[in-house]
Amino acid sequence: QSQLVESGGGLVQPGGSLRLSCAASGFTLDNYAIGWFRQGPGKVRDAVSCISSSDGSTYYVDSVKGRFTISRDYAKNSVDLQMNSLKFEDTAVYYCNARGVVYDYWGQGTQVTVSS
Repeated sequence: QSQLVESGGGLVQPGGSLRLSCAASGFTLDNYAIGWFRQGPGKVRDAVSCISSSDGSTYYVDSVKGRFTISRDYAKNSVDLQMNSLKFEDTAVYYCNARGVVYDYWGQGTQVTVSS
């Protein structure tokens, strides 16, 4: 069964760091564009960052530029999101998405809470 599983969420103080991981089973992420999305309380799900399947180009929403870094780990068949200098407004459920030519997968989400 093909699926994505996010991990690495948790409770962190403002200014802290977390590293989220999106691991795939049943398929290889190499040929998929991977996106990280988040949905805060009472908000819609928005794109945070993504990495292409072709040339590795990346995208970051303005609010996380310079703080978040997306990267592929080919050995682990995963895509990580390193989040530094976390702010209260980063609190959300974070989801990863793998988009291919035919298939599109979503993970179940991982909660990130930034609180003092």
